[in-house]
Amino acid sequence: MIVRHEAWGAWVKLESSAAVVAIDRDGVRALGLDGHRDASSASAPSAPIEVHLAVTERCGAGCEGCYIDARPDGHEKPRAAILRELDALRDAGVFTVAFGGGEPTTRDDLDLLADAARQRGITPVLTTSGLGLTEARAARLRGFAQVNVSYDGPAATYASVRGFDGAGAAERAIERLASAGVRVGVNVVLTRVSFDRAAETMARARSLGACEAQLLRYKPAGRAASLDYLARRLSPEQGRGLGPLLRRVSESLCADGAFHIRIDCALVPFLSADETLASDPARLSRFGVFGCEAGGALAAVRADGRVAPCSFATPTDLLGERLASGHAADPTLEQWRAYVAAPPEPCASCSLRPVCKGGCKVVAGFVDGVHGPDPECPRVLAHRGRTA
Repeated sequence: MIVRHEAWGAWVKLESSAAVVAIDRDGVRALGLDGHRDASSASAPSAPIEVHLAVTERCGAGCEGCYIDARPDGHEKPRAAILRELDALRDAGVFTVAFGGGEPTTRDDLDLLADAARQRGITPVLTTSGLGLTEARAARLRGFAQVNVSYDGPAATYASVRGFDGAGAAERAIERLASAGVRVGVNVVLTRVSFDRAAETMARARSLGACEAQLLRYKPAGRAASLDYLARRLSPEQGRGLGPLLRRVSESLCADGAFHIRIDCALVPFLSADETLASDPARLSRFGVFGCEAGGALAAVRADGRVAPCSFATPTDLLGERLASGHAADPTLEQWRAYVAAPPEPCASCSLRPVCKGGCKVVAGFVDGVHGPDPECPRVLAHRGRTA
């Protein structure tokens, strides 16, 4: 059992499981777990729960929406630097490390990095495009708790998101990973084109051997930070339709428990348009549905070693090797956390606020130029319509 104490109680993870459970102070005492943090630091998380760790900036795919502008000659982080960062994650009490890039499978030592994370008590997961993933390479990824393949839909849909047709390669990667005994999921980026085929995409992924789909919002970062973003983002009608889509797909694909659906934190504000979901934020929290955790429970370490609130945000001067000592005190990370405590309307009176936390600040920064309410949230759009 791995325990990380907080002022309110503790995070607990069984070494045999990737699941992390929050237990309050009474529960901690009942379990006989000693130690707690000083209540005066209750507002500042001691460390992220999960860190996205970029191990390379190399990638030959050239996706039009790449959030770090990865290139074939991009920087490759030395293994020694990654091991030092894993040491810092361990010392900070991080539970999960998500290896990414660039394309992480361009490295020949990914299996060794997965082993290194596990030796430090950290659960490793991985995201890959699946391009060039042979059966032999797939077998070497068994050390990861889960490998997610970027799969936005069949050929034309995939191409509309990334600028090239890589659907076939992604599908082969899903099958090869599943055949190798690797738990495999898919990352599905939702754009104005891919949203309407999302149910079909997830059904196809399940038939290929995937056990989970994570729906991701298209975000204006890296090469996607252009005016083209405005044409690719979800329409207001699609944003309001996210809740019904989740219910419909859950009923058709998830009833037997063999397939699961997750949404990234940036999609949570769209649930404010769904009365059933927005009226019971505590239920969403119990099932692990959280909004913006950037700078708090989530952080990202770039390939150059700098820490960012999330993978899509501008990095701070904090280095990953100093995460344990700098996470709670870094002023940029604190700015992202502070917004949750005192947001303006319409977030202040929104029933979903405890879960949503104001929506995606990356989108707000690009569209509105401020660190404020998510401008694409249905509730924000309605509020601005009334006050215009």
